Amino acid sequence: MAEAPQPNTFPHPAFFILTGIPGLAGAQAWLTVVFGPMYLLAFLGSGALLAVVHADFTLHEPTFLLLATLAVTDLGLATLIAPGLLAVLWLGRPVPYDCLVQMFFVHSLTALESGVLLAMACDHAVAVGRPLHYPSLVTKVHVGYAVLALALKAVAIVVPFPLLVARFEHFRAKTVDHAYCAHMAVVELVVGNTWANNTYGLALSLAVSGVDILGITGSYVLTAHTVLQLPTWEAHTKAFETCSCHICVILAFYVPGLFSYLTHCFGHRTVPKPVHILLSNIYLLLPPALNPLIYGARTKQIRDRLLETFTVRKGQF
Repeated sequence: MAEAPQPNTFPHPAFFILTGIPGLAGAQAWLTVVFGPMYLLAFLGSGALLAVVHADFTLHEPTFLLLATLAVTDLGLATLIAPGLLAVLWLGRPVPYDCLVQMFFVHSLTALESGVLLAMACDHAVAVGRPLHYPSLVTKVHVGYAVLALALKAVAIVVPFPLLVARFEHFRAKTVDHAYCAHMAVVELVVGNTWANNTYGLALSLAVSGVDILGITGSYVLTAHTVLQLPTWEAHTKAFETCSCHICVILAFYVPGLFSYLTHCFGHRTVPKPVHILLSNIYLLLPPALNPLIYGARTKQIRDRLLETFTVRKGQF
């Protein structure tokens, strides 16, 4: 049965209005100095990394294909968030958005990135623990199937988000006090029982992040155990340098996300809303900005290929 409209409510709008970061007023424009360079780094860094992997056939290997998948995910996530965020911050006025579409893609890409990080950790564990069997265990075909499975899983688990919101017919407001269409930010505007939305959102966050973090932790425990059994200090150092590269990327993704999630669930009375929204945006934009820098600086093949490209182009002028 259709829900009867209540006073001061609105029928389900085609577009929601994003207000940015409430409570900061004119200070919002200064945040473009923070988020603008983040998006530029993400866009140029991920683009350069993809170009290098595409151009160099020696990099068409499972490890680098997973890295390219991570770069595509980063590029998509940053492009979904940053242009609208920068428009709100710079113009200082609300921007209309099709919230259900953005909600779906943002949460899908976040789930996919978490899965790709798990796949990269497993790839590294096999490369270190079973180097002789690695070429047969981890092939380009296997990586392709794994990425497809991760993408389908991300879509399947996130589809309920917009569907659970779309079932409501009335909202308290058309404006979302956020810089992007986060699921819980839109649910706060709903007129009706949101128990299913809250429960599914909490269960999904715990299940996806929890399973992936446990898998990543297990992979690196096995990797560390194998590394400590290597005969020489030089082998230890080389293996740990490669591990540290992956661990930096994982920490850049999960630490801001975990902090943002905890403040949303348990600190909404003590942590001001502008701080929570800032953390949410940093969680989504910091990893895409850092990942290309970390891999560009720490992965020898990519670093050498980039230096070679810039050296050749410099010599042409």
